[in-house]
Amino acid sequence: MSDPRTIKKYPNRRLYDTVESRYITLGDVRKLVVDRVDFVVMDKKSQQDITNSILLQVIAEQEHGGDPLMSRDFLSQIIRSYGGGAMQGVVGCYLEQSMKLFAHQQREMRERAKVVVGADPQDAVAVVAQKNFQRWRAVQDEIFRTLMDAAPRARGGTSEEGSALPGL
Repeated sequence: MSDPRTIKKYPNRRLYDTVESRYITLGDVRKLVVDRVDFVVMDKKSQQDITNSILLQVIAEQEHGGDPLMSRDFLSQIIRSYGGGAMQGVVGCYLEQSMKLFAHQQREMRERAKVVVGADPQDAVAVVAQKNFQRWRAVQDEIFRTLMDAAPRARGGTSEEGSALPGL
């Protein structure tokens, strides 16, 4: 197994991806996580591993925008778990195992659906969405062509005499 990708955090709070030789954002870090890229974030000044801190920032950014995943009560319970000695480790382990089980069950459900349906359900939805978009685009193009043809006739000419709608 290869060494994890190193991201350096500079004192100016910028993150530098040493593999791509460029500064990155928390959104880029999120993409690395989603793409299952193994990485570590090192503080440039202290040389400490601050990966967890950066991952928490990514979560905070995700929670701030759109629909939050975690309720206020859930977050409060997590905060209360800190400093609980042995219970802190138990809670962390429990949450980690719960997420692993959830991900495993999700994969299993997709595989079962793939066997029943004959295709990955997410791929099937994407194909239907793409077809719907193509149909919508064709209808939109037809409406636009009809309007373009009707505009010169409305002025008393033929469709070859003008190519734009009046006022556009």
